Order: sequence, then C-alpha cells, then structure tokens
Amino acid sequence: MRIGEIAALVGLTTRAIRHYHHVGLLPEPERLPNGYRAYSVRDAVLLARVRRLTELGLGLDEVRDVLADDAGRELTEVLEELDADLARQEAAIRERRRRLGVLLAEPPGATGPVSPALAALLAQARTTDSPSAAKDREYLTLMDIPGAGNQEIFAVFETLVADPEVIGLYERLDALAGAPADDPRIAPLAADLMAAVPEELFAAIPEDGVVVTGLKEALLAEYTPAQAEVVSRLMDAFIARGRR
Repeated sequence: MRIGEIAALVGLTTRAIRHYHHVGLLPEPERLPNGYRAYSVRDAVLLARVRRLTELGLGLDEVRDVLADDAGRELTEVLEELDADLARQEAAIRERRRRLGVLLAEPPGATGPVSPALAALLAQARTTDSPSAAKDREYLTLMDIPGAGNQEIFAVFETLVADPEVIGLYERLDALAGAPADDPRIAPLAADLMAAVPEELFAAIPEDGVVVTGLKEALLAEYTPAQAEVVSRLMDAFIARGRR
C-alpha cells in the first residue's frame, strides 16, 4: 500500500503518518524501486493501534511505551495513569466553574475576576471618586496571586480601607496632580500615609517575598511628579520599616 492508501484505511492523514516516522513511532517501511514507501498490513494494524491510543488521550511517548515489546509499561498501567489525570482535570474544571458562577452572580460594576479574599476587602472600601484610590485598588490585584498567601495581608488591609481618614489622604494626593516635585506638601503627606499603615501589615508580609525588578519605577511612572515623589518616599519608608 502507498501512504495515501494506508492513511485512508486507518483514518489518519498522510501528514500524521510522516510525523510518526519522524519521531520514531512507526518504522520506515521498505521502498519500491520508484522511491515510494510500501506499507504492509502489519503497518496498518500498528497505525490503527496508534490512532486508538491517541484518541484515548495518550501522548506519543505513552503510546510508544504501550507498543514497546519489552521495556514498555503495561497498557493497564498507562490507562490508569490517564484516568487519574483526567480526574484531576475534572476537579480543576469544577473549581473553575464554581469561580465563574461566583463572578456571574456579582452585580454589574462589581470588582471583577478577583479572589474571594480580595473581593471581601474591596467590598469594605469606602466609596470615593479619588483617582489615587482607584489606582490602589488596581494595584491590589497584582497581589491577588493564587497560592501566594496574601489572604493574611488582605485581612490586615480591611481596617485600613474602612478608615474614613484614608479618603482624606487620597484626596491630598490627588491635589498634588499639577504640583512640582519640590512641593512643600509632599513630606507631610508621605509621613501621614506611612503613619496610617497598620503595624500588623509588616508582620504579615513574608520575608521571602518575590522582589520584581523595575516594579517601583513602573508604579511611579503612573503618577505626576509631585505624586510620584510622595509614593517614592512612602515606598522607601515602608521598605526601611520592614527591615527592622
């Protein structure tokens, strides 16, 4: 049989068969004098098994194990491993659907696709039109990483976002939008912002936290010169306090 004929017989494409040759899954058959491959019934049986195993979800390396005469694993072992993997995928899909259901149940204008811990934190934040407050809410999503253990940090932030005086601090930062970087209001505001940070927050921050190079510069670029100076001083003071 020619490659097109065996492909039609076993329900594969000629491209797939050539790929199986390339990866060593299917031995090269003898060639006719004109250079064409000449496939046998044994080749067709082998390709039919390959197709069936790949339809079951096995990768080509696993298929090779099953087809190997001596060193390969038993088919039952491979299929049991595949079944366990599918069970894990099903559990992951159920969890994703659960999270999607939570998002679908949220009213329009809700916080969006965030963790329950961050959603609870943002729900307690006081309503404000402050652009600086909006930036902070966006930056909190950078901390909302699964498995990062930030739930404790979010819990500490709850007392901060519910503090009515915090809105005044945001408004003072907003007022610096058009000010120069040497505005006399910068130093007092940076000090007041640092004083508003709960002491428990420093204990909640892990010592082995990830340090992202360039993050500070990227954050400061989002502010006007005077605002950036306030935020820079706050970040420096925060880091210095955390090292004590």
